Amino acid sequence: MPATPLGKMRMASVEAARMPARDDAPYIEAAWLYYHDGLNQNDIAERMRISRASVVNYLNEARNRGWVRVHMDSDVFKGHRLAEELCAAYGLTEAMVVPDDPVDPVGAAASIARVTRAAADWLPRLLEPGDRLGVSWGATVYQMAQQVPNTPMSDLSVIQLLGSRPAALGFAAEACTAILAQRLGGECINFHAPLVLSNKALRDALCDEPVVRDQLDALATCNKTVLACGTCDADAHVVRSGILSPEEIAEYRAKGAVGVICGRLIDGQGRPVVSAVEERMIGVSLDQMRGKDMALLVAAGPGRALPARAAMKGGFVTHLATSTRVAEELLEMTS
Repeated sequence: MPATPLGKMRMASVEAARMPARDDAPYIEAAWLYYHDGLNQNDIAERMRISRASVVNYLNEARNRGWVRVHMDSDVFKGHRLAEELCAAYGLTEAMVVPDDPVDPVGAAASIARVTRAAADWLPRLLEPGDRLGVSWGATVYQMAQQVPNTPMSDLSVIQLLGSRPAALGFAAEACTAILAQRLGGECINFHAPLVLSNKALRDALCDEPVVRDQLDALATCNKTVLACGTCDADAHVVRSGILSPEEIAEYRAKGAVGVICGRLIDGQGRPVVSAVEERMIGVSLDQMRGKDMALLVAAGPGRALPARAAMKGGFVTHLATSTRVAEELLEMTS
């Protein structure tokens, strides 16, 4: 029997995982009647001879299992007036502006969830067979990755852009990469090395190891990236993950640092603000993050406008997914 190509095996495994079992028929029937036939919940309950509460449970379960995915066409958000203004002001290829949650006045969790969901729906449309997608890390990227629809794509590689950092935060770099690779049916290339070593000599020696050297070479082949640009405040991701202390981030902030891309600091124009820890870090360089065919920045939540502006100014972004509030702040910065 001829061998099955790896890409087809990955796609088959993803499809198999989504296939329903025989006892799932009621969930499927309820979802079909509601989403395809347009029946309301009372009509479905009467037809299936169940309670309306059961219908609600069936529909929720169908969505939770990924059998049903409701989303608005991303072109709606790309046609937003603010999206067009952002593209003109910052030289972007495309931008997507999602309305903030009206009951979320400070632009926190609910609005962030809206942006990551919209970005998750958009990402597969920005990819093509043969792409090599580099993946950043952080809560925003992790939240987006979890919501990407199962969209198997042939000959896709998903590559971790920086070394691993043990943390109890739940959104390690390897997790972000693995989830996206699974959802997109791509080859997962995780970075089997620590992000930060105890000294430069050890870092240099480890980078000379063939397996690490090959992974570093793979970073240079990424033609597309998905990233977030973190803040430089005391609650920044680089602080919570132990890369920099609150005192150190304050020192670099005083030197002009406003954003963090893959653990590396940038100023308001997107220029490097080199921290002392960088000589002990293993991962993508800022130079390697520039000039991509597609670089999707997901920016949502309080304080994200300034880092997003820096990332765009520095040439790290071609596509932006953000909220109305952040978009308005970005445009105010150009006036």
